[in-house]
Amino acid sequence: MNEIILEASERAAGKFREVGSIPGTLYGDGIESSLPVKFDEKILNRLIASHGNSAKVWVNINNSKKYGFIKEVQRKHLTRALSHIDIQIVSRDHEIKIKVPITFLGDDVLRTKQLQLQVYKSEVTVTGKMAEMPEMVEVDVSEMKLGDSITIDNLGLNKLLKVENDDASFGTIINLRVVAAEEPEAVVEAVAAPVAAPAPAKK
Repeated sequence: MNEIILEASERAAGKFREVGSIPGTLYGDGIESSLPVKFDEKILNRLIASHGNSAKVWVNINNSKKYGFIKEVQRKHLTRALSHIDIQIVSRDHEIKIKVPITFLGDDVLRTKQLQLQVYKSEVTVTGKMAEMPEMVEVDVSEMKLGDSITIDNLGLNKLLKVENDDASFGTIINLRVVAAEEPEAVVEAVAAPVAAPAPAKK
């Protein structure tokens, strides 16, 4: 995999509002205390969209490259736009514990067989050396059959990694649920009340 290099620059601690930039914090190996930084908003959005919320990155700051991974992503409640990001700096041999997202592939093929995937968990908590950590896990469910369950064996993780709750089920294959279309409400025609004939004029 090609190196992912993220440019950062220092910022003042506290509230931060700068159009086109996202505030963040660096901490971990080689950093005495947390370091407030800022990133280009467009570049950061593209990185997370392509590599996920646990991406491994090189952060270039003050002419020095530091290796780490995205530890936490914060978003605005209503718009879901990025509001803050934490990156933990570590050595490649450093042992870490992170949540790795799971992407399930092939659900569209299941639907042609009147089946579908019911997801129980879309991430897995893993402990191990930084160099062995995947950014995400992909599981192809297209060839699975009714009743099959997705377990740790389907994730294809490195054997050197330890998985929390390694007996957990991440999903199962069930019959396709077909939601019946609602029948249109019956149209009730209004019946006009008969109009009384006018009384004959008195002579």
